[in-house]
Amino acid sequence: MCLIAFAIAVDPACPLFIAANRDEFLDRPTAPLHRWSLPNGAVVAGGRDLRDGGTWLGLNTTGRVAMLTNVRDAQPQPAARSRGELANRWLAGDVSWEALLEGLSAGDYGGFNLVVGDVANHAWGWVSNRHPDAPHAAVAPALHHRTLEPGLYGLSNAALDTGWPKTLRLKQALSESLAMDLQGDGAGGRSRMLKALGDGQQVAMDDLPLTGVAPAWEQALSSPFVHVPERGYGTRSSLVVRARQEPFSTGPLGLQVDLEEWTHGGDHGGQPTWSDTHRQAMSLSW
Repeated sequence: MCLIAFAIAVDPACPLFIAANRDEFLDRPTAPLHRWSLPNGAVVAGGRDLRDGGTWLGLNTTGRVAMLTNVRDAQPQPAARSRGELANRWLAGDVSWEALLEGLSAGDYGGFNLVVGDVANHAWGWVSNRHPDAPHAAVAPALHHRTLEPGLYGLSNAALDTGWPKTLRLKQALSESLAMDLQGDGAGGRSRMLKALGDGQQVAMDDLPLTGVAPAWEQALSSPFVHVPERGYGTRSSLVVRARQEPFSTGPLGLQVDLEEWTHGGDHGGQPTWSDTHRQAMSLSW
């Protein structure tokens, strides 16, 4: 569903840096990056699933962040509720991430990873309904969670920081891009990040993870940028988020958050589309 690398509080000049690809069926209705409101009036910046109304990666105007992936399942069962509502619930609320777990039933959702952050309170957590040591095992769902300390993380369709090749590649690129940005080479850092998000190199059969799906399908999903037109599936969008100290920010935290998203149509031939016609951008003041 998604591939995400993110750095939280690794440097005061850049307290948040995210790079993500969203993989999805091409016919699933989706809105690109824009501002939209939840029922309680909370404003969200992010893309939106128009079928169920949730988001896979969104930020609100008060410093809350939600990032969501599914857990790969060879035999997924119909779920009672949309995973996207978990992200919406965090972005709409004001409780701690631990309190978010109260009343949450692991069996109501397909396999998920949810990373939530409250930048104002320096609080980050990871929640999943699959066991981190065996996320693809056919066992009854149960909630697992941990507090996230400052650092660099990677997330795909297993557990947090599972060392899948594509996850490791994107984490490495994020680290290099952040270093370049902090050294004053913002253009070079951005270029490095886009190159990594557009990486279509698949993994050799011997190096594939064992999730229970067919090897050919596993290999097709093994690159950071996915293109499987025969299945009507692929990387639909790429998103880069940077928060930085800004003396003229109107927000209480003195941060400016820049978001850039590129949408990739089904006719991209396996190549990312980085042109301005496929780009949306906006900024938040935290």
